This record gives sequence, structure tokens and C-alpha cells, in this order.
Amino acid sequence: MSERLTRFFASRWGVILAGAVIGILASLLQAAGNPPNMGICVACFERDIAGALGLHRAAVVQYVRPEIIGFMLGALVAALVFREFKARAGSAPIVRFFLGVFAMIGALAFLGCPWRALLRLAGGDLNAIIGLGGLTLGVAIGVQFLKSGYNLGRSRTTYPAVGWIMPAFMAGLLFLLLFNVKTGESGALFFSEAGPGAMRAAIWISLGAGLLIGFLAQRTRFCTMGSIRDVILMNDTHLVSGVGALLAAAFVTNLALGQVRFGVFGQPVAHSQHLWNFLGMGLAGLAFALAGGCPGRQLFLAGEGDGDAGVFVLGMITGAALAHNFMLAGKPDNVETGLLGGIGPYGMVAVLLGLIVCLVIGFTMREKYS
Repeated sequence: MSERLTRFFASRWGVILAGAVIGILASLLQAAGNPPNMGICVACFERDIAGALGLHRAAVVQYVRPEIIGFMLGALVAALVFREFKARAGSAPIVRFFLGVFAMIGALAFLGCPWRALLRLAGGDLNAIIGLGGLTLGVAIGVQFLKSGYNLGRSRTTYPAVGWIMPAFMAGLLFLLLFNVKTGESGALFFSEAGPGAMRAAIWISLGAGLLIGFLAQRTRFCTMGSIRDVILMNDTHLVSGVGALLAAAFVTNLALGQVRFGVFGQPVAHSQHLWNFLGMGLAGLAFALAGGCPGRQLFLAGEGDGDAGVFVLGMITGAALAHNFMLAGKPDNVETGLLGGIGPYGMVAVLLGLIVCLVIGFTMREKYS
């Protein structure tokens, strides 16, 4: 039976199933209370976790999102059941950390990860097209570095405890969430009382959805960045068929739930500053390509024992804290005043700096420089 399941999950239909489940569950999570066009967003939800821990004090985006915990623990369960849990680490961890930092800065300039870009489009937000264009260009640049010998080096098998650190961290977050730990009047955990952080589905619904997605994504190797990379690098449409299924399933589900509103200005938790939507996701796509996976894929890899992926995840959480503490993140369009949202001058500098850093990493970490 396990061999049959393994073959199915490795097939095109397996990754299509995973994408469709992600799209449907994301739309249902929105209907159950998660923010509009943000039923699932790895970058936004990791930002919320950073806020809940007090790493930033933006009061409207603070909550320990059970979906993130579920993604990693679901991947852990799948890896253990199918004997794929393998502790490994040691492949340029400091570089991976800062790739995670800049990936988050780029994602928050756009206000979403690749999954949310697809879900925003499935909800009628046409700004997502600009973001997906930037993501594709960023990944394409990363592919050129891969072709020219870019390599972060091989990770090595290491002590089992290394592979368990990130799942244990997520289990600790779940404990804090379930018991609603509050260390003091001005101490963590912090939970938003307004804004996107206050919009959340019931814990058991969010956690259950996360566990299922983590399990399926680990088995199918679902990855949005990888889907673009494979099309450009090998003309392989295996993974991109799952991404297409995510978009289609989310759109159909949103139509059924009345959650589609086409437009550009004033979309939920989004801005229409097109240049920085494009460049922000361009930075994120380049960082994902250089790190070897989108933020969801990094969570799943960390769940199966990859310490390097765990470092990238911690880099993204740190990047979220930096983005809000230094006013780098995008602000939504203001429908009431008619003011265009977007990023300020500090955010613009951070995105450009991130692009420069990622390009330097790409050029200098090729085999001929080793």
C-alpha cells in the first residue's frame, strides 16, 4: 500500500490533488474567519507569529497562526510514516538565513507569498498578476545562476536532534497557543484585537488544514518556486500543474462562496503600487530560487529534518520583525480616503538592497569561485 501511495503522490495527479486541496482549504479558511484573500499566506502568517512573540509591535498583525505549525508537523508525520525523516544541515547556513530575511522583506513589500499571490488572483485581485510577473522574473534570474554553477554546497547527515529542533519549536508554539500563555501585562504572547491578525478561523480548523496540507505537500514536493524553475530549466510542467490546480480550485471555491471581487484599487490587504509589487516579488522569487524553495517548501523540508530549511524559516521570521520595526512593509490602499498604499522610502531602499545582496550571492557562490 505504501508503495502505491508513494507512486501516486509522485505522479502528476498527486501534485494536482495537493494543489487543489490547498486552493480549496485556503478559500474555506477565509470563509471560516481568516483575512480576505489570505486564507493561507506563509509570509504573512510567519509575520503574525513574529508579532505574537514580540519581535515586532505592529498591533494589527500578531497571532500564532496554527496553519504554519500544521504545515511543519504535517510534513513531519508524512516523513516519519514514509521513512523519509533525515536530519541534515551545514549548507551555507548564514547565507540561507539572510536569503530568508530578504525573501520576507520582498514578500511584505508585495503583501504576500507566492501562495497568496495565487489566492489574491483567485479572489479577483488583479495586482497579483504584477506580483506573479515579478516572482517569475526573480526565479528566472535565479535559474541563470543555477545554470552558471551557483551552489550553496551539500548538506550533510547530522545528529537526529538537529532535525527535531524546528518541529519541537513549532510544538512549543502550539503549546503556547493552546494554553493562551501570557507572561505579563506587557509581555508575550501578543494577539491582535483588530486588523488582519484578529481575523482567524478556529484553532482546530486552522491546525487541521495545516496538518493535511503539510502531509500532502511533503509527499508531492509541492513548491511554487520549483514549478517556475522546472519549466524554465527543464521545460517540466509536473509541479506547475499543481500550482494551476491551486489557482483553479481556489477560484471555483471563491465563486461558490461569493468571495470574488475583481479590481485593482482597494483589494483586501493589498496595494496597487505596481512597480514595488513587481520588484518586491522579484526579490522574493530570486531569494527563493537561491535558497532552493518557496516559503511553504522550506517549512515542509524543515519538518522532514532539514536544518538548512529551518534556518531559512528563522530568517523569514526575523525579516518580518525587521520589516515592521523599520517600516519596510507595504501598507494597503485606503478605500476611505482614496490614498494609494504601498511601501515608503525605507522599504524601497530595503528592496533594492535585497536585490543587490541576492545578486552578489548569486555571482560569488558559483563553483568557479570556490
